[in-house]
Amino acid sequence: MAPTNPDANSTTLSMKLLIDTKSQRVLYAEAGKDVVDFLFSLLTLPVGTVVKILSNDSMVGSISNLYGSVEKLDETYVRSAGTKAALLAPAGAYHEGAKLLQLPEPEHASMELFRCNNYSECVYLSKVRGARCPIQRCGGQMNTRMILDVGSSGGASGGGDIAAATSAVGATGFVKGVVTYTVMDDLKVAPMSTISGITLLNTFGITDIGMLQEKTVQLGYAEGLKILKASLQSKTVLTDVFLVKK
Repeated sequence: MAPTNPDANSTTLSMKLLIDTKSQRVLYAEAGKDVVDFLFSLLTLPVGTVVKILSNDSMVGSISNLYGSVEKLDETYVRSAGTKAALLAPAGAYHEGAKLLQLPEPEHASMELFRCNNYSECVYLSKVRGARCPIQRCGGQMNTRMILDVGSSGGASGGGDIAAATSAVGATGFVKGVVTYTVMDDLKVAPMSTISGITLLNTFGITDIGMLQEKTVQLGYAEGLKILKASLQSKTVLTDVFLVKK
């Protein structure tokens, strides 16, 4: 079972579908900034996070077997608890805690690192608490917490720019809300205009507009999971998620 999230359940988005009732397919959707922000945010999910929030039987291929293998390995074979956690719950995911429909909170541009607590001359740092010190004669663990302040000056090889961008996303999202966006059945996204709408209908070969139906749908946490799953398997995502197969 995919984990549930009470916080995410309180968030509901909406978009308008244009449906060809004759072929029972979604031609495209009209969506606002909030929906497009959610769709683009799927690109920020690490593979480990995707497997975690989807049930194993929802995954196509064998990646879920890798995840299950890590889960079953006991401490005898894993280098540290931190190493295992880094695989099962990757840090740096856009949706921390599987908040699938929520933007992250803006945060200060800093990075948490860990230094060896055993060897005073150790110059190595790790992003994973409990990782083994790379100096062979030491054998200690990277448990001493340190904070790297990359700030707005862009230190740490441009890390400041990335951190600042991440913080900005938490406040504003990915796209501007100046227009309505067109979301195709295969999740291609583009700004919408009257001309583009007419062009799309011609592309689909629609001659009888009486067969078209508009339908406003709600996009909550459950639908978000379905879109994530369908995006990995299908070219007709909106049809698969929002139209009941007859």
